[in-house]
Order: sequence, then structure tokens, then C-alpha cells
Amino acid sequence: MADSLLVLEDGTAFRGAAFGAPGTAFGEVVFNTAMAGYQEVVTDPSYRRQLVTMTYPHQGNYGVNGLDAESDSVQAAGLIVREISRLSSNHRSEGSLHEYLAGSGVVGISEIDTRRLTRHIRSAGSMRAAISTEVRDVDSLVEQVGRSREMSGWDLATEAGTEHPYDVPAAGDTRFRVVAYDFGIKHNILRLLTQAGCRVHVVPAMTPAEEVLAAEPDGVFLSNGPGDPAAVRHGIIAIEHLLRHLTPVFGICLGHQLLARALGADTYKLRFGHRGANQPVRNLDTGHVEITSHNHGFAVDADTLGAGGPFGAVEQSHVNLNDDVNEGLRCLDVPAFSVQYHPEAAPGPHDARYLFGNFTDLMARVGVAANSKSGGAVLGEARRVGGSGDRKDSVAAPNEAQNDA
Repeated sequence: MADSLLVLEDGTAFRGAAFGAPGTAFGEVVFNTAMAGYQEVVTDPSYRRQLVTMTYPHQGNYGVNGLDAESDSVQAAGLIVREISRLSSNHRSEGSLHEYLAGSGVVGISEIDTRRLTRHIRSAGSMRAAISTEVRDVDSLVEQVGRSREMSGWDLATEAGTEHPYDVPAAGDTRFRVVAYDFGIKHNILRLLTQAGCRVHVVPAMTPAEEVLAAEPDGVFLSNGPGDPAAVRHGIIAIEHLLRHLTPVFGICLGHQLLARALGADTYKLRFGHRGANQPVRNLDTGHVEITSHNHGFAVDADTLGAGGPFGAVEQSHVNLNDDVNEGLRCLDVPAFSVQYHPEAAPGPHDARYLFGNFTDLMARVGVAANSKSGGAVLGEARRVGGSGDRKDSVAAPNEAQNDA
């Protein structure tokens, strides 16, 4: 394999072996601690414009296939690994990770000390970086990195999501009509919504709330996505409009952050973010600890959640046990809740799948209250249903073949 160079904006450099496509890629360097699921990682739109370091040393062992992708293309700007497997040993494999990235025009670098890189990111924080098979001089590449764009202040949700609306039918009888804002939605979110009886109308990130309300949905879903939530003003404005109409809302990841900002809370950039499949999160209502999948570099400031916002009282529903970062919220006066982590995670873990059942419960109860033409009843249901209710097994697991690594 050809030589490749990785440099960080602070001048830290690594030389390794190239895989994937040749070229030069710029992005924010981050790390993911999952032991499996590399195809889901690189195709997750939340990784757009990022150079992803996988901390588990061996990657590519089981190949890639057409079912495990979380979007229609590779989204990560580049992939950094200790060792790339030359063989794909799995009955579901349809190609190698190297071929997958090469066919997508995405660069990769292997044979570097990913433990050293991860420790450096944890100490110095996530920062701009570049991988190149073309530029061999460290100082020259560092200079180019310094001219690249920073993640803070960048609205990436518009470019990560769909340009045109589309529909996904329910898997079976349609129980609910849901409009999903696509800020970078993952395929497995759509699978779980449809398996919960939802017919999903997916709309672009810039869609006005008036257009969504005209469809008379039972609920609105706010998807995951990349970039700085504070920069997604169009999404925040739309959510405020939906909340004023007492529309049931459920958000994940970026959707959680946007809902929080619409409620009057603040967001901030984490030092190195949460990315992996093993983050412990406590459900503050039940006391249960859920092992969860994460992919976020920004977070909600829990101290700014409360009763002083424009839509009444808001409370924290989940918290990260590693660092006390907010992981969920629930509104008490409007029918809305959200979580920072990924309950839809594939290949897993699946501890938080019950949240999709909570969303359908919220839509059902608010729908009954609305039909009674009692605004007070709607608010009552909003108080009784949220993101931290009892665990539910009402949502079927996705196609198990997808998770058979």
C-alpha cells in the first residue's frame, strides 16, 4: 500500500499506510470506541466532515454488505485504523472495507498508533486534521489544515439530509402518520419507526413547520445529524412553531439539541465528544442504567433546562454516568421529549429501544386528548408521557440478519 500522512492542526503527525481512495481529506479528527459496526459508523451522516479513528485495533474483518449501511453513501471524510484486514471472513460479506472506501472516494490510513492518537485527542480535544497520500511534507499539510473550516458554527444538517421529500410505509398496518425531519437521518431509525406502525413522510431540513402541519401528522420526529446545533436556525424556528401547536415531538442526537434550543436551553461543544457503543446512561425516572451508542460532539447544558423557557417546565430525563453530561429531556407542558444518544443503534446495543414505544404512546394519548377537544387534556397527556417512562418491548427488533456480524 502507498504511504499516507495524518496531521493535526497542532502539528502532531503520523505516517502510515494508505487504504481506500488516494487523495487528501480534511475534517475534524474524532475517535469511536465500538468494537464492531465500522460500516454503520462510516455511513452515519452524523460523521460528515469528520476523520474517524477506530480505537479497536482490527477493522474490516467481516467486510461490508448492502444491508448494514445507515445511509446511501459513505459520510465520514476519512477513516483512521491501527490495522485494516486484507480478508473479509463472513457469509454476508459483499466486499472489503478497503474496496468500499475506494469506491466512495474516501481516504483511509492504517498502521499508525491509534492508542497514542486517541490519548492525544482526549487531552488536547477534537481538532481539525487531514489525511493525505499526495502531500508528504508535514508543515505544508498543517498549513492547509489551518485554512480548513472549523466544526463550530457550521450548519451541516442541510447538506447531510435529503433534498426531496419521500415516504416510507409502515411495516404492517398504519397506526400513526409521522413527519421526520431529515438532518442526516439513519436508516435504522426509519426501520424502527415503521415497525412501530408509523407511516413516515421524510422532509428536508429546511422544510417550514407550516408545511409539516399541513400534512396533519400524529407526531414529528427530529433526526440525528452533523454540525453545530446553534447554526441550524431554520430547524429551531420550525420546532418552536410545532411546539406552539402541541404537536407530539421526539428527537434523537442533533434533534435533541435542536429541541433543547427551541425550549430556550443552551448547547456547547464537548472537548472530545461521545462516540462509541458502550456509554452508560442513567434513566432518572426508573434508575435503570442503559448501555448506549453515541455519536455527538455537542451537548445540551443541563443547567439551562428548567421552568423559565417559552414552553413551560422542562426536566432532565437521562444523564451520562461517565461525565454527567445531559442525555435526555422531557417537557412537562408540551408533548415533546428527546435523547442525546442513539436508541436505534445497529449493530447495538438495544437497551433504549423502548423510546420508540414511548413516542407511539405519546402520539396515541395526545391524539385521544385532542379528539376530546380539551387543551387541558392535551397538556395533561404531555405531562404523563415522556422520554423516561417504563421500559417497553413493543417495538420489534430490526431484521436480525442486519446485526449478524
